[in-house]
Amino acid sequence: MAGKRKTNPAGSTNSYRADVLRVLGALKVATADQIQRISAPHLTFRHADKPTPSKQKQARTASHTGALSDMRKHGLSENGGSTETGDTLRNLTLKGLEAASYELRRPATEMGSTARGAGSSGASHPMAVNETVIALLRPKPDLAKLADDPPHVQAAAQAAVDTPPGIGTIGSYWTEVPLPATGTWNAPGKGGAQADVVLTAPQDGVPLLFIEVDNCHETAEELAAKLEKYARFFRRRVKDTDGKERPMWCTRWTVPEHRYGEMPHPPVLLVFNHIGERNPNRTIPRLRELTRHLWKGEWMREGYHSYDGKIPIVAVGLKSLRAHGPAGAVFLRFGRDRPQPLLEAIGNPRLEAVHAREAEAARARQEEYQAQLREMGREQAAKKAVEAAREAAQREARRPACGGCGARFTDERWEAAEETDWGRPVDTHPHLCDRCKAVAVASAAPTPGRQEEHQEPLPEWARHEFMRFPRRPHCTECKAAFTDERWKAVERVGWGTGPTEARPTLCGDCDQRQEVDWEEAWPGDPIRQVPEQEQDQVDVPKPKSGGWFSRLRS
Repeated sequence: MAGKRKTNPAGSTNSYRADVLRVLGALKVATADQIQRISAPHLTFRHADKPTPSKQKQARTASHTGALSDMRKHGLSENGGSTETGDTLRNLTLKGLEAASYELRRPATEMGSTARGAGSSGASHPMAVNETVIALLRPKPDLAKLADDPPHVQAAAQAAVDTPPGIGTIGSYWTEVPLPATGTWNAPGKGGAQADVVLTAPQDGVPLLFIEVDNCHETAEELAAKLEKYARFFRRRVKDTDGKERPMWCTRWTVPEHRYGEMPHPPVLLVFNHIGERNPNRTIPRLRELTRHLWKGEWMREGYHSYDGKIPIVAVGLKSLRAHGPAGAVFLRFGRDRPQPLLEAIGNPRLEAVHAREAEAARARQEEYQAQLREMGREQAAKKAVEAAREAAQREARRPACGGCGARFTDERWEAAEETDWGRPVDTHPHLCDRCKAVAVASAAPTPGRQEEHQEPLPEWARHEFMRFPRRPHCTECKAAFTDERWKAVERVGWGTGPTEARPTLCGDCDQRQEVDWEEAWPGDPIRQVPEQEQDQVDVPKPKSGGWFSRLRS
C-alpha cells in the first residue's frame, strides 16, 4: 500500500485513470465534472445528499480529481486554464495522448492535438462541444454500484436509467477532426473545414454524423461558408487502395451502401448554444435559404424526395437536446416542416415507407404465387392419383385368371407367365397359377421305372423349374397344406425320376385313408404285388458293313 501511495500520492486507481484517458483522448479538453458525468454517472446520485451543489460536485468528482493529480505527476495530463464558472480545465500531454490511443484503440496519428491553450479565453466553445457530446451520450448509471445506497438514491438512478437511451459510447466520438479539401489527412491544405465532432455509432443507427456547435456568435453567411467547405470535402475523390476512385471520406470511415440505390452525403448536425448575440430563430431560416442547393432533394412521383448527392442538414438547440436527447422530436431538418427524432431527421422515412410498401406488395405477390403453385400441385397430385387409380383398375381388369381354379394371378406369376425368350413363351403352363401348375406338372410326371437314356443332371437354374411342387403343395382331397416331411416325400427333381409316393397329390392322412380303403376293397390284390421279372438278354446282331470296301476286305 505504501508503494502505491508513493507512485500515486492521490490514491487513484487504474480504472479512474483509464476514465480520464478515454474522455480527454476523445474530447481533448474537459473539466473533472464532465469527466465524471461521462465515465461514472452513478457518482452523481450517490452524493446527492450533500448540503450545497459545490460540495456535491466536490464529492462526486473527488475520485477523478485524484486521478488527474496523479496523472499530472506522471506527465500524462496538465491543467489548461479555467472556465468562466471557475472549473479547472484539463488536457493531455503528448505522452498522455499516446496512452489514450491505447485506451481508445485508435492510431496515435488520429488522436489530434493536445489542445494546449484552449482555456486561455474560458474555452466556451470546447465546453459547448463537450455538453453536446454528453447530451447525445446520455450516460446511464450502473445500478449494481448503487446496491448498498439508500432507496431514494436507487430510485433516482432508476429514473435516469428508464429515460430514452443515447447514442454510442465515448469511443464513438472524435473532436476537432480536419476535413481536407486539399492536402492529406495529416497535412490538410487550405480551403478545408474542421468538424467539431464526428460521431460513428452504426450499432445505434448512426454510421456517420458530422456535428457543428455554434455559440450563436457566427452569422448565417459564415455558417453557410462552412457548409460549403463540407460540400467541397464530400465531393473530393481520391484513389483508394484497390486503384479505384472513391470519396475521400469513404477512405477513413466505413458507411454501408444505401439499400435503396441512393448515395447521399453524410449528414451534418448544427447545434446552437444560445449564449451569443445571434438569435438562432432568425439565423436558421436565413441559413436554410443560403444552403438550399446543398440539401434540397428531388421530388419523385412515387411520393418521396431523392437526396442523391445532397447533404442532410439538421438543426437543434443545445437546451432541447439536453432535455429530450436524440430520441426526442426536436431535430429540424432543412426542407421539412416539423421536428423529428434524430434517426428520422437524418434518414428518409418517406423513401423507406415507399420501399416498405413495395416490399409488402412483392411479398403478397410472392405468397399469392406460392399459393397458386401449391394449388396447381394439389390439382396435379389429384390428377395423378385419379390416373393411377384408373391405370390400376385397367391393370386389374387385364390380370389373367387361372384356367384351373379361377384365381387371379399374382404379380410375380403374371410376370413369369408373360416372360418370353425371343418371342417364345418360357413358362410351360402360362394359363395356370402356381398351385395349379404344380399339380399339372406332378400329374404329368413320367411313370415309375422308366429311364431316359443319356440322362444328365439338371443345372441349378433348371432344378427349380422341374420340381414337382415349387411352392408348398395343398392336398387335392382335403385342401390342407403339406407338412415339411410330406413335401419332401413327394418331391422329385430331374428328368425321368419317378414319384417316390403313389399318390403325391394327397397329404399324409388322406394317403393313409386311401391305402386302407384300397385294402378293404381289394384284399390280396395281385396287382399290388408286382413280381420281379428277369429281363432276358437279347443278342443284338452286329450290323454288317456294306459296300465294295467290305468285299475287298473279305
